Amino acid sequence: MGDHKDLTDEFAVDKIKDLAENIKTCMFCTYNEYRLQSRPMSVQKIDDQGNLWFLSDRNSSHNAEISLNPMVELFFSEPHDKFLTLHGTASIQYDKETIKELYDPIVKVWMPGGEDDPNLSVIKVVPEDGYYWNNKNGKIVAIAKMTAAYVTGKTMDDGIEGTLKL
Repeated sequence: MGDHKDLTDEFAVDKIKDLAENIKTCMFCTYNEYRLQSRPMSVQKIDDQGNLWFLSDRNSSHNAEISLNPMVELFFSEPHDKFLTLHGTASIQYDKETIKELYDPIVKVWMPGGEDDPNLSVIKVVPEDGYYWNNKNGKIVAIAKMTAAYVTGKTMDDGIEGTLKL
């Protein structure tokens, strides 16, 4: 079994930044009246408090769902190497300065009007808690250890995991 290390406060923020900034894209989950709804979204920024910032269409289903229920789940994954789950509260903003700060030209694929598109909104997610798992020594070593474990029949878990509390 791998190591277990729960993280709080600035240590939790550091772990969120480490994992989410490298993975970038998550399954962003909201709740409608019936069930959890998921879609891939890219993080534009993670601030010093661990808040995650996204750009979104003001008319999207996820914006509508956040307006009804601000609780969200974010699932980040880089197979065999890094995993992060966050539970938090989302809010929708329309501040032009924040949009300008977060804007990346690739967003034009979804928002043809660019950073001045009137339907462009910001989603801020304030994480409350979460869970992480990653390898101590990176993907190459993890794959080598998994192969050795398969061949020898011995467990060679190289992971470190724990809860995050902000």
